[in-house]
Amino acid sequence: MQKIEQLDELTRKEQIVEEMERTKWKRIAAEVAKDWRLYLLLVPLLVFIFLFKYLPMYGILQGFKEYDTSVGGLMENSWQGGYYIKELFLGQGAGEFWRAFRNTFVTSMYGLIFGFPIPIILALLFSEVKNEAYRSVLQVCAYLPKFLSTVVVTTIITLWCYAGSKGNAAPGIMTRLFMHFGWIDHEVVNGVWYPVNGLGVLDYAKFFRPVFQVSSIWEDAGYGSIVFFAAVMAISPTSYEAAKIDGASKLQEIKYVTFPGMAPTLSIMLIMRIGQILNIGYEKVLLLYQPNGYETADVVSTMIYRWKIDGKPVFQSIGVVADLFNSLIAMVLVLGANAISRRISDTSLF
Repeated sequence: MQKIEQLDELTRKEQIVEEMERTKWKRIAAEVAKDWRLYLLLVPLLVFIFLFKYLPMYGILQGFKEYDTSVGGLMENSWQGGYYIKELFLGQGAGEFWRAFRNTFVTSMYGLIFGFPIPIILALLFSEVKNEAYRSVLQVCAYLPKFLSTVVVTTIITLWCYAGSKGNAAPGIMTRLFMHFGWIDHEVVNGVWYPVNGLGVLDYAKFFRPVFQVSSIWEDAGYGSIVFFAAVMAISPTSYEAAKIDGASKLQEIKYVTFPGMAPTLSIMLIMRIGQILNIGYEKVLLLYQPNGYETADVVSTMIYRWKIDGKPVFQSIGVVADLFNSLIAMVLVLGANAISRRISDTSLF
């Protein structure tokens, strides 16, 4: 009798599973029809991703084909196999590429080490301001630099780092400050300090990374603190009250209440930041760097841009391979960081 009941139960489960499979698409259609407005909002995003993320992948073929516009389109060009990959790593473009790759990695690591914690600290400081009107003013002031054009920001920085013209215009404030501390050699003309050889701050390779990082933190820290501030505000006040009853100091509250409550957000944002570690936008670097500063300023994206402007056919294809290599490294970093986060904290992007 018990075996018959078990068989009947198994049969019913099979029937339920079969019914679920048979009505799968009907249920999906009903769900979409129920929330069609939300799905409609996804359409522009999907179109954007298709046009600007998937469609350009067609251009990757250029890294494996000869660049010759005289024979027609991309598909008519002859295949070169891995020739341009070899040229990138070992050939005529290898020296520039490895220098640019090193600069990209070092600059991004500095941004991760120094730039990632600042928005977190800023969010913690904002959360401690109890006067909402005062806090709102502070937050708006912190967000404003993000909405300035990159051209405006780099122009301000360039003017501050301007070397000056003897007898005409005084050096920029940052150049004068660096001369005062003895970091830039100077000479006196009519009582005014001018840098020797007319070199400003940005003309020195060793100063490019600090200037770039400090200005990037100033631009992005306030805007980046929004996500972390929201995570702090989502923590239940009762957790802080319990910590206070237990005699916890403010630092202990941050350590044992705030940080654990922010942990999922911190993990996700860190994974996303690691994924962009080799993705430095070329605009700001291109607008800031000077010929004397290529040694530390030139990154992969600006190198590809210069190769494109030069118009040399071999470098056109090598540039595509360099960008593809950059993207593959970023993908590996994201997958690795995501796997480590999932194993350690059970929090991951996917």
